[in-house]
Amino acid sequence: MTLHNTVQSYGPVARGLHWLTAALILAMIPLGFIAENLAHAINAPGATPAPEDFTQVKLLFSIHKTLGVVTFFVALLRILWAFSQPRPAPLHPERRLETLLGELVHFALYGAIVIVPLSGWVHHAATTGFAPIWGIGQSLPFVPKSESVALFFSGVHEISAKVLIGALLLHIAGAVKHQIIDRDLTLARMTKGVASALPDAKSHVPALPVLGAVAIWGAVALGAWGASGIQPRQDSPAQASQTPAAAPLQTAASDWHVRQGSLNISVQQMGSTVTGAFSDWTAAITFDPKADGPIKGQVSVAVAIASLRLGTVTQQAMGPDYFDAQGFPTARFEADIVAADQGYVADGTLTIKGHSVPLSLPFDLTLEADTATAQGSTQTDRRDFQIGTGMTDEGSLAFGVGISFDLTATRTAP
Repeated sequence: MTLHNTVQSYGPVARGLHWLTAALILAMIPLGFIAENLAHAINAPGATPAPEDFTQVKLLFSIHKTLGVVTFFVALLRILWAFSQPRPAPLHPERRLETLLGELVHFALYGAIVIVPLSGWVHHAATTGFAPIWGIGQSLPFVPKSESVALFFSGVHEISAKVLIGALLLHIAGAVKHQIIDRDLTLARMTKGVASALPDAKSHVPALPVLGAVAIWGAVALGAWGASGIQPRQDSPAQASQTPAAAPLQTAASDWHVRQGSLNISVQQMGSTVTGAFSDWTAAITFDPKADGPIKGQVSVAVAIASLRLGTVTQQAMGPDYFDAQGFPTARFEADIVAADQGYVADGTLTIKGHSVPLSLPFDLTLEADTATAQGSTQTDRRDFQIGTGMTDEGSLAFGVGISFDLTATRTAP
């Protein structure tokens, strides 16, 4: 028995790849819907999700994503095999319109089984969040951690998934028609490899359906590009309303002017490190390394909470159970700058959501004339600020939150 296709029938390799792809798709689609619906339920106003709810969402999304990657590679193998084989001839070549429509759906499906999982994979790699893909790394070559990249491929994934579902329904409807109305051997040649075309039949790849499928996928890309309102897929169990807008912080009067810098946080969620950064913060700094005594200056930092970008969990972080950006739009850190055995320590108080907690932030400092470069990091406990009080399982959301900064500042003229 040959493994290859003929002009009259499909070989066992083509049939096996067809049904394996079908099984993977029929598993992925409901998993995606169930996971998103559960995520929306957790995020509903007044919802009080338990830690096991978050664990379940993570599990469902991880299964969905992992099956997606498997589907991508199976689809590539299937397409490579298909284009290396003869194409079984149409059963009813005299029905030109029906044949062309069937081929259009066929090639649209070929595109869908590659583009849907690949766009989801790229979206996952471009953003930061939980629900890892099992068995592989969480990044892809040439895919940066980028909100705009994640947004675009989220749109591609959303739209192409609809194309996949539509093409799949048409494909199934066509198979049912052939089986029940036409009573021909279309289904039999994909299930049993029955030779169902005439011995002298010829087949080729028709140009019009291929061009039609290319047009469909071009429209998907343009739709994703133009639909700026499309939000990333709900990869976290709680994405609330849009990040609340906040007026930019006013520049603070300071002896030292921060020319550039970053203020970052990191947390372990569902076993994965989620990192983020505040884009709007100001620092008023007085500092004199030659000052008498251990205290060499003071620092006052104001942080606009709504400027935080924390990957796919940004919206969750803005909610009332977490940072509550609407109720408490600004966090503050007031500290003395104290000389230590190695470097310096900003020893003071961090205030978030109205809760003030002592915090020591050690940092290294390099001075060159009137330019200072500093880097430091520390940890705090989110529970001290009543952040994520409903998340009592540290395996779901770690208690410790990392804080780090890196800045370059110049001394202002007297």
